[in-house]
Amino acid sequence: MDVKAALKRQHHYGFEMLRQCIERCPDDLWASGQHPRNFWRIAYHAVYYTDRYLQPSARSFKHWTEHRKDAPVLWGNPSVEPTYSKAEVLTFLNLTDQGVDVAIDCLDLDSETSGFSLYKMPKLDLLMLNLRHLQHHVGQLSELLMAENVDVVWAGMN
Repeated sequence: MDVKAALKRQHHYGFEMLRQCIERCPDDLWASGQHPRNFWRIAYHAVYYTDRYLQPSARSFKHWTEHRKDAPVLWGNPSVEPTYSKAEVLTFLNLTDQGVDVAIDCLDLDSETSGFSLYKMPKLDLLMLNLRHLQHHVGQLSELLMAENVDVVWAGMN
């Protein structure tokens, strides 16, 4: 089994489900919610950290050109004004999704370190955690959408 190919597929499927959440989000839900866990911020947070942990190390990570300080923060009282639009978050998501294959090809999955001081684990474990994190937030957003009678279709089931 080609582990890198499986990781690529699962990242793409996760991003497809997140993309659906963003595209199907009603306009009045986009900026609503208890600050700082607004729909838009959860979506941005999911893309930001998935992008970050697809890199070899913290040192090699480069922020998206439109990144705003504190935008991915889901705790405390961060401020980001104005909020990102759906189009902006989708642009970031699409750029990150397009870079998944190259990013994973560049990683040493046998590395005993993650490349990030917060995570004392091998690189492959970090990538698995990264997928769980992405899907955790897709689940959050899906629940918010379901409360509005909006469904998200599972990707990669066929």
